[in-house]
Amino acid sequence: MTVRAVVFDVGETLVDETRAWAVWADWLGVPRLTFFSMLGAVIARGRHHREVFERFRPGIDLRVEANRLGIAGRSDLLSLDDLYPDVLPALRRLTEAGYRLALAGNQPAPAAGILSAMDVPFEFVGTSAAWGVEKPSRAFFDRIVEELRLPPGDIAYVGDRVDNDVRPAAAAGLVAVFLRRGPWGWVLDDGVRPGEAALAIESLAELPAALGTLDDGTGSRGR
Repeated sequence: MTVRAVVFDVGETLVDETRAWAVWADWLGVPRLTFFSMLGAVIARGRHHREVFERFRPGIDLRVEANRLGIAGRSDLLSLDDLYPDVLPALRRLTEAGYRLALAGNQPAPAAGILSAMDVPFEFVGTSAAWGVEKPSRAFFDRIVEELRLPPGDIAYVGDRVDNDVRPAAAAGLVAVFLRRGPWGWVLDDGVRPGEAALAIESLAELPAALGTLDDGTGSRGR
């Protein structure tokens, strides 16, 4: 198994979303602890995170509310200030090691411009809004393969969610890497590497060496 390209999810893989969730809690007038606790409960039940907003404001139109947030100068859009500390060092190490890098996540279209501002030579920055397809759809991962023009098995996809990242990436033939962090990574974690994951890591600092174990044959898929 030789990985030639590494594609990253965005939320809770590269970006700490604490600030964005706090913006919404404040906007809806819900104590942050209560809002975060409800998010954890929704995740534990395997439900979509939109249900959190619906519980506190039934019938909410998230697009309309997001627009109001922006007008009020309180946008929930990600910021490079929200990057986890291990992100840029890991991306630079991977670049130096010769991997082709890209980003692809369930994000609004403006996120692409923000993420492209990183001092990293990404081959592309794909968003669900721009592509018109969301994870966990197979079409999302097929689009990654199409963009890179590589066999699926030469592409690693790194994400924090088993349902949205690991499982569908593996089903599409990509090398799935599970990053155990963020609410989805921890709430749904059972302490065992997901069966579909070729690798499980707890920091992006581990990723370059971990990928090396696949390239030299010492790694094993799903163990």
